[in-house]
Amino acid sequence: MPQNETIRDAILDAAQTRARTAGYGGFSFRDIATDVGIKSASVHYHFPTKADLAYALMERYRGAALEMLGTATDLRTALHRLVDLFRAAAQDGEMCLCGALGAAPASLPPEVRQSAQRFSEALVDYLKAVPDPAGALPMEPEAVVALLEGALLLSITAGNTAIFERAVAPLSRA
Repeated sequence: MPQNETIRDAILDAAQTRARTAGYGGFSFRDIATDVGIKSASVHYHFPTKADLAYALMERYRGAALEMLGTATDLRTALHRLVDLFRAAAQDGEMCLCGALGAAPASLPPEVRQSAQRFSEALVDYLKAVPDPAGALPMEPEAVVALLEGALLLSITAGNTAIFERAVAPLSRA
């Protein structure tokens, strides 16, 4: 039998796949247990409540995204990495977890809503930390993140990644 950390990661992986395609209301502990091949009680052992699971999921997602982005020393690199983060989601046909969970904020437990908000803030802060002496950023950092989330949503809804590419073209020209 896998070690607890391996099971925990498998639970988070299964929950992430379901949450990115169906949002917070789109999965249950029973669904996750079936996906992982364990009993529902095992999911509850690692995450006593759905809020605990979603919070851990959002925190892990934010950490992985920030690790992937790394530290950029110039605007071109920062924008390229940020666009690639969302492009990968578009190519996988999955929403950004923040967008998937944040689409129905009233249904989210407060700690999950706050974690999703911290994800968006972290992306904005990432852009703000990069020097832009020439003023090449075509819009405010908050607008960049909103553009990426919206472009991802439109491309997934239409099932067409070209929509994402057209929407983010102004960022590529920056």
